[in-house]
Amino acid sequence: MEQILIPIERAKLLEKKMLAKAESRLHCKIGIHDENQVVINGKPYDEYNAKNILQAFGRGFPFDTSCKLLSENYYFKYIDLRDMFRNKEQVRRIKARIIGEDGRAKAYMESISEADIAIYGDTISLIGTIEGIHIATVAIEILLGGGTHKTAYKAMEDARRKAKEAGLL
Repeated sequence: MEQILIPIERAKLLEKKMLAKAESRLHCKIGIHDENQVVINGKPYDEYNAKNILQAFGRGFPFDTSCKLLSENYYFKYIDLRDMFRNKEQVRRIKARIIGEDGRAKAYMESISEADIAIYGDTISLIGTIEGIHIATVAIEILLGGGTHKTAYKAMEDARRKAKEAGLL
């Protein structure tokens, strides 16, 4: 049995819309207790996969995107902005920079890196291949450090080009 905590609003979404789908896809019995405590019962390997997928879901990814983690080629990474910025206003500003106007910065980073990005609460999360996560992280770290979008995009494009030349993409 595994237990994890996810944000209450994500637990409610899971409970209302997709609990049966999740149980079927993850081969586990899933229950929600105390509003946000998710209890997973199944075989150990299935519990491990379900825990990873539900944690990604809790960080803001759609359930189907979270299920990419069932593939051995996909990984999950998250960045907690509270570790870098103490002020709520700084966290809000940085999240806005990552998202960009009308979501264009996030969409561009996703298209170049081929990694999925979720900004939820005080975290930025990524699901993708190792190379894709690395490419997206290059741009995100530049933006976190105060760099311009132009600089972040150029560094990301260079990282993608190098990965292609090395045969990693």
